[in-house]
Amino acid sequence: MVLRPLAAGDEAELRRIHATPDVARWWGAPDEGFPWTDDPEATRLTIEVDGAVAGLIEFSEELEPRYRHATIDLFLDPVLHNRGLGTEAVRSVVRHLIDARGHHRITIDPATANAAAIRTYEKVGFRPVGVMRRYERDIGGGDWHDGLLMELLAGEE
Repeated sequence: MVLRPLAAGDEAELRRIHATPDVARWWGAPDEGFPWTDDPEATRLTIEVDGAVAGLIEFSEELEPRYRHATIDLFLDPVLHNRGLGTEAVRSVVRHLIDARGHHRITIDPATANAAAIRTYEKVGFRPVGVMRRYERDIGGGDWHDGLLMELLAGEE
């Protein structure tokens, strides 16, 4: 597995993966500018496995010294689930954020129903902090669902 900057030509495969039911359930439909302009504050990396685009991992940073921290999110092609690739990608980005970017705290916020994602994050060292009630609206403007706020502090990874 390799994490690399987004490159021209990644778009079609990332959009295909994003649209799979297992990913779209949590991410919704990709915005018009995905993956380039829909979230300009995030740093996005392509997850590549055996030379092929396999998913995306992103991080955002709060740089205000008083509140400095980073957040992570990712999706992986469902055909590659249960191989430890998500755990490896998250662990790699966490190391970068702590060692190279100087963050002491990283957060992630999966839906409480996304048990597979929660297990992945726990393997890296993330711990539940609390439930954010009615945090995110279901796809298509349906009901609200809860999110689990998880964090990892430097030294706990």
